[in-house]
Amino acid sequence: QVQLVESGGGLVQPGVSLSLSCAASGSIFGFGAMGWYRQAPGKQRELVATITRGDNTNYRDSVKGRFTISRDNAKNTVYLQMNSLKPEDTADYYCYVNADGRGYWGKGTLVTVSS
Repeated sequence: QVQLVESGGGLVQPGVSLSLSCAASGSIFGFGAMGWYRQAPGKQRELVATITRGDNTNYRDSVKGRFTISRDNAKNTVYLQMNSLKPEDTADYYCYVNADGRGYWGKGTLVTVSS
């Protein structure tokens, strides 16, 4: 059974950096595309960034140039480096991975950007 363990959330001030990680395990056939989504209070969950097994990346416009997604296939781990954080980045951040023919979600980690 696929399991995802997220870490790295917290409370930070605007302008600082924060890094998230998501370690995946339990896949029979390996992990395909991985990504991060976020959901702010009262809003729908939205895509932040995705990365394929071949390191092709995709970002939502509001994080381009500030966030970087990466992965370590040997460790089955996906990372999200978030720089120049803004209050509007405040949300629960969820890891998402494709594995064994379906998608899996992490439980989420809260990122709060506030002065």
